[in-house]
Amino acid sequence: MKKISGLLGIALLIALVAVTGQKAVAQSALKVDTKTSKVYWNAKKVTGEHSGLLSVADGTVYVQDEKITGASINLDMNTIDCTDLEGEWKDKLIGHLKSDDFFSVEKHPKATFAIKSVTKDGAQHKVVGDLTIKGIKHEISFPAEVKVEGDKLTANGTATVDRTKYDIRYGSGKFFEGLGDKMIYDTFDIRFELVASSSAEVSKP
Repeated sequence: MKKISGLLGIALLIALVAVTGQKAVAQSALKVDTKTSKVYWNAKKVTGEHSGLLSVADGTVYVQDEKITGASINLDMNTIDCTDLEGEWKDKLIGHLKSDDFFSVEKHPKATFAIKSVTKDGAQHKVVGDLTIKGIKHEISFPAEVKVEGDKLTANGTATVDRTKYDIRYGSGKFFEGLGDKMIYDTFDIRFELVASSSAEVSKP
């Protein structure tokens, strides 16, 4: 009887180690493909709006059982671009966005989004994470379409961000009176098309 109990104990121990090992192997780290991933921004003011692009510097998405368990994505703020203007007006806007009135790019060249959870929400997913801009971190959440197939992930979604939470007050009616048609709305949208895989291409520094 003791011999049988001992054998059962060993068998259970082996099974436990095997299961634990499987779980450890199941989680993988996928590199964000900085060549094909896209980040778009759109900001509105009383008299109109502006749109543009922003490059992903680097990032890693952690996946287990075809579900996202976490991620850290860095955005290169030096790559802020405007797609609805040209020439001098475009250069002026980009320069202003990089200045201390907005994103203080010289002091804070990167913004970071760290995913805390991704849960199924009807036909889509709900993404929750911490967005850090100018060294200031706040939690945001937004709906997204997420697809994981083997070692490849694609995700698309749009987040609405309140810029005043990140000490970006220029032209905000919340802090300045009498702005009239020069007022800029406090929220802006970030739309992303994210691709990550075990063999992702990354931009060279």
